[in-house]
Amino acid sequence: MAGNSKRRGATRNAGSKKGAQVGTGGHGRKALEGKGPTPRAEDRPYHKAYKAKKRAEADAAKKPQGKGRVTPRDRTSTSAELAIGRNSVLEALRMGVPSTGLSIFNRIDADDRITEIVSLAVEHGVHVREVTKATLDAMAGGSPHQGVALEVPAYEYADAEDLLESGAPIAVLDGIQDPRNLGAIMRSAAAFGAAGIVVPERRAAGVTVAAWKVSAGAAARIPVARATNLTRTLETYKKAGRFVIGLDAGGEVDLHESALLNEPLVIVVGSEGEGISRLVRETCDQIVSIPIGEVESLNASVAASIALYEAGRAQKA
Repeated sequence: MAGNSKRRGATRNAGSKKGAQVGTGGHGRKALEGKGPTPRAEDRPYHKAYKAKKRAEADAAKKPQGKGRVTPRDRTSTSAELAIGRNSVLEALRMGVPSTGLSIFNRIDADDRITEIVSLAVEHGVHVREVTKATLDAMAGGSPHQGVALEVPAYEYADAEDLLESGAPIAVLDGIQDPRNLGAIMRSAAAFGAAGIVVPERRAAGVTVAAWKVSAGAAARIPVARATNLTRTLETYKKAGRFVIGLDAGGEVDLHESALLNEPLVIVVGSEGEGISRLVRETCDQIVSIPIGEVESLNASVAASIALYEAGRAQKA
């Protein structure tokens, strides 16, 4: 406006550094920048979620952990197991899976399954405790637990040589990976009077909650042993007077025609995909096959069941 040119600051000297210049658009950027996203509630030290998380971590730290490498001498699994989710926990309790503790969310919406879960736990003498969601989250390792978790103690394995005390057949599983197959074989072994089952210590299914459930309670009756080296265990059995037969589709003789069925027997069942390993095969006294029709092969648990039945029948004849 006319007359304003004399107001102090109304004009700017040519040499002044103020005003728009090339590259000055970011001068105020740092002042506008925030401190990043707001931390989660469980990461803020003064929030109740943070304290709940710390309590859950402390509870988890108190649980005994597996130490070092497990061997048959330990005769147990590496650690206790958890069954989580309403259906899994309910099924485990119905099947009589040994349990030491039942944890339930303290604000859970109870339904018929929860009511039965608590009733069965009390009936079986399982300790029931109410816990926070954070505690269950820590126990389940992030897996969906539906507000309930059942603690199952480590399975106690038998000693492989103890199975020799009975003259009944022994089933040796060479690398069975699926615990459900192991559970089915345990059920057949108990049904047909086997002395027990031997599984490798490594790279094979052990007696887990899944195996126990499929066994339909047979896990409580049939001993399962772990072997560090299957070949050495089979050699020990042979020195004790046992004959070892291996199941394979390309066997030397059909199972029902084997002359060894009447002898003290060890039956080797191979893994689901690879079958019997080379060293174990070389240790067998005889490789036998189960005659089948147009089907390519039998499931490992089915083959084991047929062999155990044939062996039991031959020895009773």
